[in-house]
Amino acid sequence: MRLRLAAGGPAALKVLAAAQAVAAPVRLSWGGPAEQPLSSLCPPWAPTLELDSGTVLFSPNAICQYFFLVSGEEPTDLTNQWLEWEATELQPAVLAALYAQLVQGKKGAEAVGALVKSLTYIDQSLSRRGTAYLAGDVKSVADVVVWGALFPVLQDESSLPDELKVLRTWFQSMSLLEACRKAADSVLVPKGLLEFKCYLQKQPPPCLAVERPTSNEPEEEEASERALTEEEVAAAAAAWARGAAALPKPWQPQKPVLPVEGMRNVLITSALPYVNNVPHLGNIIGCVLSADTFARYCRLRNWNTLYVCGTDEYGTATETKAVEEGLTPQEICDKYNAIHADIYRWFNISFDYFGRTTTPHQTTIAQDIFQRLLAHGFLLQDTVEQLRCEGCQRFLADRFVEGTCPFCSYEEARGDQCDKCGKLINAVELKRPQCKICRGIPVVKPTQHLFLDLPKLEEQLEPWLEQSWTKGDWTANARYITRSWIRDGLKPRCITRDLKWGTPVPLDGFRDKVFYVWFDAPIGYLSITANYTDQWERWWKNPQQVELYNFMAKDNVPFHSVIFPCSLLGADDNYTLVNHLIATEYLNYEDGKFSKSRGVGVFGDMAKDTGIPADIWRFYLLYLRPEGQDSAFSWSDLMLKNNSELLNNLGNFINRAGMFVCKFFGGTVPDMVLTPDDKRLLARVTLELRQYHQLLEKVRIRDALRCILSISRHGNQYIQVNEPWKRIKGEEEDRQRAGTVTGIAVNMASLLAVMVQPYMPSISVAIQAQLCIPPDCFVLGHDFTCTLPPGHRVGTVSPLFQKLEHDQVEALRKQFGGGQPEELTVVPQAKPTPPASGALPAPASGTPPAPGDPQLIQELMEQVAKQGTHVRQLKTSKVEKVLVDAEVAKLLELKKQLALAEGKSPEVPVPKGKRKK
Repeated sequence: MRLRLAAGGPAALKVLAAAQAVAAPVRLSWGGPAEQPLSSLCPPWAPTLELDSGTVLFSPNAICQYFFLVSGEEPTDLTNQWLEWEATELQPAVLAALYAQLVQGKKGAEAVGALVKSLTYIDQSLSRRGTAYLAGDVKSVADVVVWGALFPVLQDESSLPDELKVLRTWFQSMSLLEACRKAADSVLVPKGLLEFKCYLQKQPPPCLAVERPTSNEPEEEEASERALTEEEVAAAAAAWARGAAALPKPWQPQKPVLPVEGMRNVLITSALPYVNNVPHLGNIIGCVLSADTFARYCRLRNWNTLYVCGTDEYGTATETKAVEEGLTPQEICDKYNAIHADIYRWFNISFDYFGRTTTPHQTTIAQDIFQRLLAHGFLLQDTVEQLRCEGCQRFLADRFVEGTCPFCSYEEARGDQCDKCGKLINAVELKRPQCKICRGIPVVKPTQHLFLDLPKLEEQLEPWLEQSWTKGDWTANARYITRSWIRDGLKPRCITRDLKWGTPVPLDGFRDKVFYVWFDAPIGYLSITANYTDQWERWWKNPQQVELYNFMAKDNVPFHSVIFPCSLLGADDNYTLVNHLIATEYLNYEDGKFSKSRGVGVFGDMAKDTGIPADIWRFYLLYLRPEGQDSAFSWSDLMLKNNSELLNNLGNFINRAGMFVCKFFGGTVPDMVLTPDDKRLLARVTLELRQYHQLLEKVRIRDALRCILSISRHGNQYIQVNEPWKRIKGEEEDRQRAGTVTGIAVNMASLLAVMVQPYMPSISVAIQAQLCIPPDCFVLGHDFTCTLPPGHRVGTVSPLFQKLEHDQVEALRKQFGGGQPEELTVVPQAKPTPPASGALPAPASGTPPAPGDPQLIQELMEQVAKQGTHVRQLKTSKVEKVLVDAEVAKLLELKKQLALAEGKSPEVPVPKGKRKK
């Protein structure tokens, strides 16, 4: 192998360190940017590795990974994730820091300012995992690559922030490794660095304008700090003078919303929530709230926008829930669909249509796609080994099985996917599997199923993915997860299940089966749209005119980036495929996870009972939206952000601006005579507005929120410096100045009313009403303009936010902290004699069996189902309420005993309208 490096080139450092770390047998040659590269695709200063086969590698990270691979170190998901992060997040920041050092002559903390976010991320990752190295307790290719990127900037360790102690320890240990020391001595030679500096001087300054801190704390943006040019100030003043006439006219689509020729047509979906549970805050921010915020922004931009969602109602999860609650699957779907709809209505989610998957349109469209895949030869038939529970006399669908994950050894992995490592699993691969119904040990038996031939579809999938990644905005985790699937090689994927509750398979020999929920569920986007309009194909078979955005949490990515696109590509019916796949990381609760059974965390149906308005929940969830890494809900932080950012910053500014108009100028916006300082403020606000647009166009929802808060912070500072409450009492010049300051401030408040609408729609409406903002001004342009001119009358101004008190928040923390310890000790019931119809089991006696007795669980489940049917019959027969209540009490007691037998908390359902404290 021949390795060519350029002395002084920063990418050369990690490549040489990797080669020396594994003693790779390479022939080393040195060159510079002027030398003819081994490949025409190779950029200046990039290392190249020519293999003995003639293949040329010129991606530094690929070269490093190749060295470790030939030495016997297999890549892991974690090392791959670090390499992806280093290439997409760290490298641009390092280049900016090198430019600051070598070209601009900056030193110390000033030079590494662009790296603070990345350095903090590494420190937090090492701290959280508690390991000596990035991917474990031994060094890996990830350590060499990340160290090699950082070392040229951080050779002088004094520039490392003092608080990043874990990062410092790691960095020092890597710098002391012989391979790293030798590589640094060879690469970072004075002549090479001088040549690299000359090269950088000819390049434009690296731009990190859209980069934002990942912490939950707001920071002043670089755009706000940099010096303004005279051209920017003049342009801002001219835009201001044009007034509301400079804004585009708000556009309202006809109903139903359909694509319009010549307009930007945006179709938005959020992952269909499972109907069998109540969504918690993490579910809400991961899908519907993020999509809603973006949909509202699109409408403010006059983009023709359709936002659809609904409940995913078929599959094992629904059957499981139906058994638990003694209801039929349809009754479960009806109950929880209404619960979901109520929750999203309270959170002010602006669906154009919220539907469900248990509809005739779902059957028609899913079966049509299936028939087209069959006709085009993309389906396989095979005999598969499947788990069968002899006690229950049924093949077990994925979610009726639990066991130990074969990949990460998590002991509560489901039969379809591990919640810990995220890998998809075939149920037969589980170690120590158990039937969730009876806790018996299932046996493996053969059964016939149909498969989607993903390997055959891969030649269509890969070019489509490359095109979508090039033209669209996919989050980094979505790209990484999808690449992992492609890299590991696609395998045929089973699309049928031995269930009754689902879309029937329209093929002889399989008519007793249904479609697997993850083949069927994404088709729900199409069928829900079909329930909204009979012209649904104008959205879903129109890729030339429609841009599709999918919102989801990261665990749903493979189904939306691989399986569903393959289904549509194979169907070959001009379907609209996803252009922008937006995936969040996870939102945790305080120091743990949300758990409905243990009462830990706030769930959607509980939020309104806290007394905290929906817009405050929306603001806080969007403020800590897990865009780049997991984040955590915190009651203390919620109180802090409400009281500081909303009450003292945003609310304080808007209230003061409006009150000054009312108090000092009789409710009428005064005349304004702009000074140079005023014009600079207009330019600052314009910069923030344009940054807001840049971020939201890239669906950086959390980061764009900081622009709103930054504008209100500028406004508060502007008022404090100019003191209009004092100037109004002075001479004519002072009174005129008070009028100018008040007029500009109230127009900033008018702009904020529009900008805040995607985040806090009710607050936006309140500001609009208080300031009497004309409806034609409720649209987003790219310039800050005077929408409330002199003479405009405002209405009654009142506070927008209320303070959250410490005692109030502590009470809520306690309420949602869980009433049961993590490991619940229960007194199990002895095995009962099967009772007569309607009778309760006899009291337990003797030595109680351990929880998990499969026979006892099976008997109790049968009794719960039987008693549930009995109760429904009584209700249908309209017998006296006292008799119904007595039978309901028996049903609740049976459910309590079942929970005890299963080792769960014996919670009794709370009557409607009341909540258990």
